[in-house]
Amino acid sequence: MEHPGTHLVIEEPRASRRIEITMRKPWFALYGFVRPTLVIAGRTQPVQWGLGTWRVPADEAVSFGAFLFNRLWRFGQAELVLEPEHPPAIEYRAPVLPFVRGRMRAVTEIG
Repeated sequence: MEHPGTHLVIEEPRASRRIEITMRKPWFALYGFVRPTLVIAGRTQPVQWGLGTWRVPADEAVSFGAFLFNRLWRFGQAELVLEPEHPPAIEYRAPVLPFVRGRMRAVTEIG
């Protein structure tokens, strides 16, 4: 017997895709021991320099951002909105100077 007001809702799994993100630090930078922070759809997470992969929805645009933090201020900010038709790879390049913006771009090939 079904009770009024009780319904079982089953959500279909969303289609997703993997995005490769390469975090590049300049070989010479006027700051040290700084790790990047990645922002995906408004959620921040500390990351390492180099290549990482993340799963995002396949059918919608997703905002990406990155910044560096040295206990005094944030710097090196960069943002990008990745559309579903864009290649699934992003590159972030940190600045040499600790008061300049970084660069983020969609790339067709990491390497």
